[in-house]
Amino acid sequence: MTGSPRRAHKPRRLDALSKDLLAWYDAHRRTLPWRYDPGDTPDPYRVWLSEIMLQQTTVATVIPYFEKFLAEWPTVDALADAPLDDVLLAWAGLGYYARARNLHKCAKVVRDRHGSEFPADEDALRALPGIGPYTAAAIASIAFDLKATPVDGNIERVMARLHRIETPLPDAKKELTQLAVGHTPNARPGDYAQALMDLGATICTPKRPDCGICPCHEHCKAFTAGGAEQLPKKRPKPEKPVRRGTVYWLEWPKGTVLIRRRPEKGLLGGMWEIPSTEWHSAGNGRSHGPEDALGVGIPASIKWAILPMTVKHTFTHFHLELQIVQSIAAGRKKPKGQWVRLEELEKYALPTVMKKVVTQVRADAGPLFAETKKR
Repeated sequence: MTGSPRRAHKPRRLDALSKDLLAWYDAHRRTLPWRYDPGDTPDPYRVWLSEIMLQQTTVATVIPYFEKFLAEWPTVDALADAPLDDVLLAWAGLGYYARARNLHKCAKVVRDRHGSEFPADEDALRALPGIGPYTAAAIASIAFDLKATPVDGNIERVMARLHRIETPLPDAKKELTQLAVGHTPNARPGDYAQALMDLGATICTPKRPDCGICPCHEHCKAFTAGGAEQLPKKRPKPEKPVRRGTVYWLEWPKGTVLIRRRPEKGLLGGMWEIPSTEWHSAGNGRSHGPEDALGVGIPASIKWAILPMTVKHTFTHFHLELQIVQSIAAGRKKPKGQWVRLEELEKYALPTVMKKVVTQVRADAGPLFAETKKR
């Protein structure tokens, strides 16, 4: 790989924990498509792309998306030049779609303001769209070998067990971050950060940690005292609320369906959707029937048939239930909007919840699909 030059640090003797962890990492590091081989110079673009994708997402889920993005847009310039719709379409299914919009914005900023080179400075990285404290520290340490400390859930868990911190999360976040910073060595900070990530992902796992083979168990207070699996403690999560809404499947006899783009800001911003009402909290007295239609360009006088189905989807902070209603705009002036043939829906960046709607309507074999099958 190629990338910006790494900064040299003055040699420093590693403490016992760092030495043991890095020795284990050198022997057992995970092979991941965004990682560089020992002795190679990391590519900051790959490091950045992987770290954005890995936010709130598992490694197994990210790998095929990362490889697809890299094949389509191998450089930050290529990504910056790509249409946003193409980026959103490639991202569809990965979730947290604000990341895709910020990914595209960030690529443009790096191209236009930084000469297509990611800045080798943690504060400058944090100023880029979509890059917060964790991601900036990860890029700084892994891509540029700067002494920076990324702290994610894996590293919080390792620190809580090493130091036997009884304070529950999220109250313990500040303390755990300070402990992680205190352990970060000047030498090989990027490898050290990745070693902690690998340790938390493969050995110091949330359930049934394999303490017997952990390279850090001699330094771990929770292992010595027993009960490592009970740490870190967490406050009980509140039950997720339920929101409900109505989706309007409007057909045109020539085999097309109406879709629209969601606003740039907000949940699923910039993605395409089957027109729907706002999603209101259940039990607030609001109606969710066809009379609530808010879709731009859908004639209010059209009669809607309620389909015998409910689409359910879970977001980070709430559960969603969508009633589907259906109508055909035959014999009327074609409503304004984006009309798309069924076989071309896959070319549009539909979020997972809207793909579920399409699947449900297909399964129900509504009028449009019945007509299509006859041809």
